[in-house]
Amino acid sequence: MNINSDNYYGDNRISTALLLAAGTGSRLFPLTKSSPKCLTLVNETSILERLINNLKKQGFKRLVIVTGYKNECIMDFLGSNSGDLHIEYIHSPLYRTTNNIYSLWMARNIINEPFVLFESDLVLNTSLLDEMVFPDKMAVARMQPWLNGTTVSISKQNQITKFHKGTTDTYTDIRYKTVNIYSFSLLSWRAIVKKLNQYIAMGSVNCYYETVFSEMIDNKTLSFESVSFDHQPWYEIDTMNDLSETEKLFPLELKIPIKLKEIYA
Repeated sequence: MNINSDNYYGDNRISTALLLAAGTGSRLFPLTKSSPKCLTLVNETSILERLINNLKKQGFKRLVIVTGYKNECIMDFLGSNSGDLHIEYIHSPLYRTTNNIYSLWMARNIINEPFVLFESDLVLNTSLLDEMVFPDKMAVARMQPWLNGTTVSISKQNQITKFHKGTTDTYTDIRYKTVNIYSFSLLSWRAIVKKLNQYIAMGSVNCYYETVFSEMIDNKTLSFESVSFDHQPWYEIDTMNDLSETEKLFPLELKIPIKLKEIYA
């Protein structure tokens, strides 16, 4: 059964997204000298524009963006609406001295519904989000030699069982790379906020939210079902080499002028 076309999940489909876009993108300098990383062009279309198009195609209605570095560039580019997508902003003035755990924590009061969490350096095909628009999912891809960073272990039931910090050490089990897209039910989000509050109160503002997720997975107060991004086009852009590889995967988009769109609509 096609769970999407048959509406298997009923009313659980998520229509709110949270985008973390506070970082300076220093590894992409000088491209990020005067604008944030999410406005970097990938074959003449910015990372942010591609994500907005993905969200609109998937029926999202609300987007909350945590900004920091060059926040005015993002606000000027997007405004408060893009079609039916309503856009809101939270500015993190401490973006230079905090990490994504702090950015996620800043959304604790503005989001009170299920949502999908995105990082602002991802480029992907819209179809990859088909399963991610339902609660308590985590995007993963089987670890490959050219990937690095946090990995996870997965059970036979496709449940995330363990987070592992990035390492060059060898391991015998099958590991999966985190793609940095997560979906949360309201119950999960409320549990995460409680744990985030504890970390921030302790001054742990410069670590990653994966630390929180890892602890909660270990003590079984959070669960994710894995969604495979294997053999599908996606890329996380941190460096100039990443940008080059992404442009190979996502060729130049043909943009039809507005007048032509109206003629052929």
